[in-house]
Amino acid sequence: MFRGGYTGRILRIDLDRSRSYEMDYSDDLRKQYLGGRGVAAYLYYQHMPSSFDPLNPSNTIFFMTGPLTGMPVLASTKMQLATRSPDTGHYLCSNASGDFGPHLKFAGYDGVILEGKASSPTSILISDNGVEFQDASDLWGTKTREVEKYFKEGLRGKKSGVMSIGPAAERGVRVACIQVDGRSFGRGGAGAVMASKNVKALVACGTGKVDIANAEALKDIVNEARKSVRESKHLHTTHGTAQYTEVINELGCYPTRNFQTAVFQGIETISSVYMKENYFVRNTACYRCPVGCGKVCEVKEGPFKGAQSDPEYETIGAFGGQCGVSDFGAIIAANQICDEQGIDTMTTGTLIAFAMECFERGLISKKETDGLDLRFGNGEAMVEMVHRLATRDGLGDLLAGGFSQIKKKRPELEYYMMHVKGLAFAHYEPRAFYGMGLAYGTSSRGACHNVGGWTIRDELLTKTHDRFATKGKGRLVQTLQDNRAYVDSLGICTVVRGALGFTDTPTGKVLEYVTGYDFNPELMTIGNRICTLERLILNREGITRKDDLLPRRIMEEPLPEGMAKGKVISPEMYEEMLDEYYQVRGWDENGVPRKETLSALGLQDEDIFAPTSSSII
Repeated sequence: MFRGGYTGRILRIDLDRSRSYEMDYSDDLRKQYLGGRGVAAYLYYQHMPSSFDPLNPSNTIFFMTGPLTGMPVLASTKMQLATRSPDTGHYLCSNASGDFGPHLKFAGYDGVILEGKASSPTSILISDNGVEFQDASDLWGTKTREVEKYFKEGLRGKKSGVMSIGPAAERGVRVACIQVDGRSFGRGGAGAVMASKNVKALVACGTGKVDIANAEALKDIVNEARKSVRESKHLHTTHGTAQYTEVINELGCYPTRNFQTAVFQGIETISSVYMKENYFVRNTACYRCPVGCGKVCEVKEGPFKGAQSDPEYETIGAFGGQCGVSDFGAIIAANQICDEQGIDTMTTGTLIAFAMECFERGLISKKETDGLDLRFGNGEAMVEMVHRLATRDGLGDLLAGGFSQIKKKRPELEYYMMHVKGLAFAHYEPRAFYGMGLAYGTSSRGACHNVGGWTIRDELLTKTHDRFATKGKGRLVQTLQDNRAYVDSLGICTVVRGALGFTDTPTGKVLEYVTGYDFNPELMTIGNRICTLERLILNREGITRKDDLLPRRIMEEPLPEGMAKGKVISPEMYEEMLDEYYQVRGWDENGVPRKETLSALGLQDEDIFAPTSSSII
């Protein structure tokens, strides 16, 4: 069926026995789920038990590339993972850029399944020659940047991709991420899962070729798409995702001081323009990316002099507006600690903002902070708390568990926890555009603006939807989610998807020229199938309508200022949107997919409902 884009093999790594096996990757599975996120979700559903501690060795990480990963296509850098999240306690999907996915494919594999637990710290090298297990005892405790440098230098210039965890993951920090060549599988704590398996790093350095069905035709269409991207994404090239900082604040949608308001008065010194003029060093780009949206910045003076990192919109929002910090140097320093220690910037910033509000309200004492004046706007205190979270020092130990663990230990603080299903909010204020509230509530991994649906374009930028309306938001969010689900399964960055024709009405020829199969008529159905399968996973793990609700603050406290002043998503308004969403999805009133919906999507087959186990084969 397929004449390119796939290797047809998945690598299973059995850490208990230090052995590896090759698994077949059927045409039917690829046709139904495409690759990436879709296939990772399928494997998760088939092989993971419904309940267990995510840091138990029985947890498994499924890494999957898509048919476009590594191909001569724009930004063909992406790969996906699925695992049980230590942060939320349920299903997690996450994507990362970097070079690992392409070079895994060049080594002959479309994916890697990591299961069991190594007896001692281990690194795994995947090359044309197979799999090599290496002792990583000397690397345990090493920062991610140093680990990447160690392997890159050891390979003596050979092209490779490196996935690694930092010291925070080794300490069991539940919001720890996996760094991938300077990018990351950021949200949900996948780094802590990898650490629980005693795996410090995975390195891919394949040099093989992957077939392309029609290379000449592909080259022509990619060249045209490249021109389009360079013209339409010039702001991404000059200012990166930070370009949205000023716009979102002006529209009254910028989360500030733990979502107490949505306008940040210190925006001038954390804006993309200020960043570019005062801290910018150079651009960075992912594999085959013509955009180069990464913005490496360095602090040149002050208490954080010498700090260097590449903060994106979400990171700036987490450590800027959320923490009330207007010192961009503190944001760069906080981001650097997160990258080196291996923790998610988005969740970390929101956790600290939560702690700051509790401190100011007297709910967290100065004794608990060991004398740290943890008030909004205190950049030095914020950076120190990032370090304490990463090292599980004092109050940092509480925060390192994420909202799900904090809720168990300090239930009296729940009102101030801004999350859905345990995952901290992204940095967009849902009371200022209601579709984002529904996206947060229905996202399969928790309060996520990507998996949940990036309604910013429709509600704020193009204004094709009234941002304060409730009607029609169920259909909007469902469409955006299905589109994102199939794009996450392709292996490309979402920034270039439009230029390649991967919209909610797919028209491009790229996928056909790579694989030899015209997926276009099926792509949105594949996205729907993936989202519905993820809902089946969540249902099996106990997630229903009760878990799709927003925090009380969003439903009870009107915004105090800005363009959305006085706005709130009342329970009645949210229930109306949620009812519409369930109806559009074909789910019942409790958020469970109906039998006829499963049948229409081909999810009624016996293999989907087969008993699960923790073993892959």
